[in-house]
Amino acid sequence: MITIILNLILALYLSSICLLIFGFNKVKRYKNTNLKSKTSFTIIVPFRNEKENLPILLESFSNLNYPKDLFKVILVDDSSDEKFQVLSRGFGTKFQVSVIDNFRVSKSPKKDAITTALLHVKTDWVITTDADCIVPENWLLTFDHYIQETNVSMLAGAVTYKCKNSFLDDFQQLDLTSLQGATIGSFGLNKGFMCNGANFAYKKSLFDNLEGFEGNDKIASGDDVFLLQKAIEKFPKEVHYLKADEAIVVTKPTENWKSLFHQRVRWAAKTSSYKSTFGKFLGLSVFFGNLNFVISFFLLIFGIWSYPIFVIFAFSKIAIDFVLLFITNKFLTKTRIKSLLLSSLLYPFFSSTVALYSLFGAYEWKDRKFKK
Repeated sequence: MITIILNLILALYLSSICLLIFGFNKVKRYKNTNLKSKTSFTIIVPFRNEKENLPILLESFSNLNYPKDLFKVILVDDSSDEKFQVLSRGFGTKFQVSVIDNFRVSKSPKKDAITTALLHVKTDWVITTDADCIVPENWLLTFDHYIQETNVSMLAGAVTYKCKNSFLDDFQQLDLTSLQGATIGSFGLNKGFMCNGANFAYKKSLFDNLEGFEGNDKIASGDDVFLLQKAIEKFPKEVHYLKADEAIVVTKPTENWKSLFHQRVRWAAKTSSYKSTFGKFLGLSVFFGNLNFVISFFLLIFGIWSYPIFVIFAFSKIAIDFVLLFITNKFLTKTRIKSLLLSSLLYPFFSSTVALYSLFGAYEWKDRKFKK
């Protein structure tokens, strides 16, 4: 009986990943045209204790291939231990940049930071990113051209890691690649439910129309996905995914396993609050698909399953995962996948633990503790 149940769960998981692969291929890559730049942007960067990362991010803003009078930067300081001085770093003369303090009104520091910044925004569009990121030189140009060619009010973009030569980084890259594959695939199925706030743009008027983060401000994370889901619910045709090589933002992986665990718990904690039915279905499918692998492993250890049965079972999951990882990694990094087998064997245990812990446990983020 247990074998039948596990096989049914595996079949559901394989079907879900096949759907994402189909959806991923439906989203066409976008290339820049020769349009004249016209969209005005405000780049919002919430930060806390990021004095090492912010100069690198601001330098990438300095190198943007975009008219300096068409974008400005607002850095929102969320109670950093040491104030970040923009002018002393020489950035205030290269483009318009200001630093403001976060005004806390909810349980979510980042949502408060974005809401605070939007009170100062005068441009038509805002685009958010994180302090530990680097943006490509044609980042705003690509967003601008896509906006001019389509009737959109919100755009989600891709994020990848800049990895060192370590298994921890390889593992994180594969994990993020799977999330990006699921994100793009869901948009291709017209079921978008997920995005990354490190590369996320929307009209200021849309944010106001949606009443900002009203309704989910009691959840610490989710400044990106909940706003996306609200927008798709009201204006489904105006929310797109920008699948463009020149608009991929690069960020840093976490430095240790503990930080990675807490980061993934933070991400997983918001899943139960999704409004998207497809998002909930996919989340459950992936959770049970990974838990399925863990259970089958212990069935092998305790001699209930034979080795050949486990190999077939495991191979089916790893093979379909590889297809989604391969096509997504080809878009994100142009480099080969590393540590695939070891990561694929470890990931179900890691992912299942994160999902179960997120239902009850607290997590750390930016030197603060948050409860479920």
